[in-house]
Amino acid sequence: MIAIAIDDEPIALDVVRAHAAMVPFIELREVFTNAFEALSYIQKNKVDLIFLDIKMPDISGLDLLKSMSNAPMVVFTTAYSEHAVQSFELDAVDYLLKPFALPRFLKACNKTYDLYTLRNKLQDNEPEQSIFIKDGYEQIKVKLNEILFIEAAGNYARIFLEGNTSLSTRITITDMQLMLPAKKFIRTHRAFIVARDKVSKFDKTQISINEHTIPIGATYAQCMQML
Repeated sequence: MIAIAIDDEPIALDVVRAHAAMVPFIELREVFTNAFEALSYIQKNKVDLIFLDIKMPDISGLDLLKSMSNAPMVVFTTAYSEHAVQSFELDAVDYLLKPFALPRFLKACNKTYDLYTLRNKLQDNEPEQSIFIKDGYEQIKVKLNEILFIEAAGNYARIFLEGNTSLSTRITITDMQLMLPAKKFIRTHRAFIVARDKVSKFDKTQISINEHTIPIGATYAQCMQML
């Protein structure tokens, strides 16, 4: 995986560089102390993963991620724990609290590699993409092009399908998102994922899919530019 690191502290970048050198599937191409230079690089080059600081002088890592219409995977690296919930609402893969040791860094890298591998497998299965959903003791094959949207219900997810049918499965909405190709599905709310090509209309606060109305969370409003 091709990675970059963004942090206004050179010492922090040295730590990421040293740790990344120990991970065989991570190729750390560039490091940046300037977030806007990094953004320009991302727009021109293939990047699979960003190690991203949050507290930076010109723009926060959270706002930088919100500004990207098709962001790579992100692992936040920060000394502040209070942004963890918001970072995961923005679909960060992991959240590393400084100072972090190599084992914790490797755990985050393994999570990104699993997600990277899963997404590539789904892309290789086109055009007949499908997933298997556990329903009780059965595994039900669901074609991705039949999914309208997914709604969270605690540790369960309810999948709404074409033909006014639905099924529920014991999986969190975040784990469900990891199973779905990002170019076909988008998270619009902490409790909802929608199929991009099923959206009939939307405004600043809600989306319409057939007769269903789905809210747009404030944290995810920037994502609607990706539709």
